[in-house]
Amino acid sequence: MLTVDYDRFAIEPGMRVLDVGCGQGRHSYEALRRGGDVTAFDLNEDDLAEVATMFGAMDAEGEVPSSAAYRTVAGDARRMPFDDASFDRVIASEVLEHIVDDETAMAEIARVTKPGGLVAVTVPRYWPEKICWMLSTPYHEVEGGHVRINKGSELTKRLERQGLEAFATHHAHALHSPYWWLKCAVGVDNDTNPAVKAYHRLLMWDMMKAPKLTRTAEKALNPVMGKSFVVYLRKPAQV
Repeated sequence: MLTVDYDRFAIEPGMRVLDVGCGQGRHSYEALRRGGDVTAFDLNEDDLAEVATMFGAMDAEGEVPSSAAYRTVAGDARRMPFDDASFDRVIASEVLEHIVDDETAMAEIARVTKPGGLVAVTVPRYWPEKICWMLSTPYHEVEGGHVRINKGSELTKRLERQGLEAFATHHAHALHSPYWWLKCAVGVDNDTNPAVKAYHRLLMWDMMKAPKLTRTAEKALNPVMGKSFVVYLRKPAQV
């Protein structure tokens, strides 16, 4: 399930791609399939071990183009161990809301992006996230949980203050908003609730089969209730 739209965020073979806070690696895998030289970066070494295993499995199955390469690197998004202007593409999907000092992380994202390179940042959308916080304290007050609710317009301005230029935005995953409202209402750890189980089956069907019914519905609903806000930015080329 991708949040970043790779039609707007084109990755050409051989481009250096950094996935900041890669988690379980969904955006790293797609970048690799498209021929990128991918660095999956995260603070969680257990997640990185799983990503490394999946990278190897993809390679063994012939899913890695000859132009592609991959690695995992552990570290803090506020102090990334990369040189200035190292990457053609930088992704930070659903990570900034977890970082108390997100301003420093934004500065680091801008620093490691090459002039002319692109950045894609995604965070939970303000009003669907606000409902989750209202319904459940455990939803966000957990170790490593969400520390803020971002407004898309304010987030974009903050990223632009780091020297980046926004050129597109959109919302994603509208079908997931009601699922999380339901989870928050009945208990975020209550996976046995019949309604939660039924909705989860719907989401799995959508992700595995991509039927026209749910794909059309989500596309129509994304501008209204998409759970994620996505902004694409460019680092100006040096004059």
